[in-house]
Parts: sequence; structure tokens; C-alpha cells
Amino acid sequence: MDYTDQAKPVRKGEEFDQAGLREFLLDTIPGLTGDMVVRQFPKGHSNLTYLVTFGDTEMVLRRPPFGTKAKTAHDMGREYRVLTALQGLYRYAPRPLGYSEDSDILGAPFYVMERIRGIVLRKNLPPGLVFSPEQVKTLFRTLVKVHHDLHAVDYKRAGLDNFGKPQGYVARQVIGWSRRYRAARTPDAPEGEEVMAWLTEKMPVDTDRPAIVHNDFKFDNVVLDLHDPMRIVGVLDWEMATIGDPLMDIGNALAYWVQSDDSEEIQLMRMMPTHLQGALTRRQMVDLYAQLSGRTMDRYDFYYCFGLFRLAVIAQQIYFRFYHGQTKDKRFQMMIFGVQILEKAARRVIAASKL
Repeated sequence: MDYTDQAKPVRKGEEFDQAGLREFLLDTIPGLTGDMVVRQFPKGHSNLTYLVTFGDTEMVLRRPPFGTKAKTAHDMGREYRVLTALQGLYRYAPRPLGYSEDSDILGAPFYVMERIRGIVLRKNLPPGLVFSPEQVKTLFRTLVKVHHDLHAVDYKRAGLDNFGKPQGYVARQVIGWSRRYRAARTPDAPEGEEVMAWLTEKMPVDTDRPAIVHNDFKFDNVVLDLHDPMRIVGVLDWEMATIGDPLMDIGNALAYWVQSDDSEEIQLMRMMPTHLQGALTRRQMVDLYAQLSGRTMDRYDFYYCFGLFRLAVIAQQIYFRFYHGQTKDKRFQMMIFGVQILEKAARRVIAASKL
């Protein structure tokens, strides 16, 4: 059975003139022959992702959503730069093949990279794919190790000295996400001020070991080997990567981690198969990361609380569009319940914290 993500016909409104793309690819990538075929991967809510094939050669094209102007949120050049820098230093980064800022080609900057074929896990294992508890444990430990391997890359050796500003990183994250929440808050959303005040009060000092942070490291952004699903062969979606505190990256990952003994309310938020028998708990993930990195994890509560709050802000921003009639997508109507659950979970972390 083929467990790879299948590309579909391009969605209406997200087509583009293919002649310019074909000319660019033939000029940029040696050895391409045959007809060009473009299809689209339907998953994801941010940048648009297409499968481009020339005969047996498969490539992935990434471009911003149509109509967006926010360069910081959809910076194709930034993604291309970090993938280029990581070649030879982080074996899970897809190989970039070409980048263009010429708006005459697709109407927006874009880049192409190699396609890494494999399995991407989402809410539940695909039908027919079964892991034993021991295999689940092995895979989840591997996920933590692959995340740590990214943080262990020498970003200066990679030429990414000015890719981010590690000084003041935590403060910028707390202040920035608090500002975004207040701007997107609707009358039916939680106030959130208790959480924002606590995060502001409990901010740790700047780390003395900044690193490359992915900022969206989770199961549906990693690719598993088709023949050995316990092995990770790729890490995707680098649009939010920067240089900062790696423990913030861990906190963001923990926010997605719904374990089997979480409340029924929290279970409603599960987006990945983190409930499987044999799965690591959040505490076990943190302990393994501490063992691998040698970093002190005594401020775990802060990073986890921040991750929950950040995820609530993302959901609120999506819901804001629905509330104000900017989209009719009924899926977005339910986002307010996610915001409420996540804000409540963050307050529970605060109530139990000894920080």
C-alpha cells in the first residue's frame, strides 16, 4: 500500500501560468526532459505546495498564498536560504533546486526543492499501517533526537550568523504573540491577560547557546522512510525557522503533544498520533532532550505554557477571519473552541507551576 501523500489537481483559484515556470526550471535545473505536469498537495494552511514532475523527476514547489503581502510570514527566500545553508550539516533538510523573485513567472517569489518520498503521520495512522508499542517508543525517541540534531548544528558554520537575533528572542516572542492575540481577540474569545502577564513575568534570560529553531517541529512536518517507518528521512516546512532559544522550539512542539491520559477536552485538540500505546509523554520527551542536549529543563513550565498560548493565538487569528466574514470556510468556525481549550490548559500549567 502506498502511504505517501498524494498530489491532487490544482485547486480552483490557485492555478498559475505554467509556461514561465517550465522555462525557468529548464534553464535552472540540468537534465530535465519530457512534459511538465503540475499537481497540488492539499494539506497545510499556509504556503501553497505543488508537485512538479518532468518524466520520472519529481520536485516540490512552494509559493505564498494568493493575495498575501506579508513578507515575513511567507518569505520564500528565507526558506530557500536556510535549506541551502543546511546542506551537508543536517541530513534531513530537503535539497533546494532553484529560487526566483521574478513576479512575472508565478506572480510571487517561489522556490523548488527535491521531493522526499515517504510517510507523513497526521491525526491517526493510515489504514493498514500498524506499529507495536515498542516501535512507537522507538519512533518517538527518534523524533526527539532529530529535533535535537537541528539545535546541535553550528549556525555560524552554516553561514547563518545574521539569520536571526538571538539576543532578546524570548522577550520578542512573548511580546509579539501577546500583541497578536490582543489584535485578533473577538468578544467570544478568552481574555488571556492572566496568561500573558505570567509569561511576561516568568521570562527566562537569553540563552547562552542559541541555535537554529524550526518553530513548527511536529510529526506532520517530518517524513518517515517508506521501507523503515522507524527512520526519519526528512523535515519539511521551514518558513518560520530562525536563530533563537531552542527551548522555545521544544515548548512549541510540546503544545501539539496530546498524550493518552490527557482530559477528554484536550483529546479534542489532538492532531497527531501521540496517544498511541508506547508513545513518550511530554515529561519523557523533555527528559530525553535534556539528556541529549545537556541543557537545563527546570523552566519547562514556561516553555510549555508559551507553546500552548502561541497555538491559541494561531487558532484565534484563523477564527478572526471567519468571525469578521473574511472567509466562509466552516472549519474555521470551530477554531474558537480550540482557543478556549488551549487558554484553559495554559492557565492550568500556571496554577501548578512552582516557577
